[in-house]
Amino acid sequence: MIYKILSFANKISRKPMIKNNKIKQAALFFVFSTLLGCAAGIPISTNTKYPIEVLYDSQPLERPYSEIGLVEISNEDSLTAKQTQDKRMMFRGNDAKTKELLTARLVLKAQKIGADAIINVKYKYYTSVKSEGYMLSGLAVRYRGE
Repeated sequence: MIYKILSFANKISRKPMIKNNKIKQAALFFVFSTLLGCAAGIPISTNTKYPIEVLYDSQPLERPYSEIGLVEISNEDSLTAKQTQDKRMMFRGNDAKTKELLTARLVLKAQKIGADAIINVKYKYYTSVKSEGYMLSGLAVRYRGE
């Protein structure tokens, strides 16, 4: 995809339609900044509704609560041949749907210990030469006065 864009940009730069070099540079900057803006990471959640409240790292809980304890799920797997083909880092990480399933597992774990919500939920992904893994954690809480 990037190759096609660069090839297209190269063709544009050779045509006499755009004579001013600064205009060419501005156009290329706009195209690349737009593409980079689209390359942001996959969000932890797409606002899926869970049986208990799930608040991510920077979201405050507006109700009084008591802490129950930290809940965490994690996993580590060996890389597949597809992920290491040509000694490249390919097909790694979890997509948004998988992250939602992982969050649902975290919610079930919190519900088992009586939580009304999970706060400060954090997702971490790591990879190495031979393996990849994730950790999803949060603080299970119970609302006070209910």
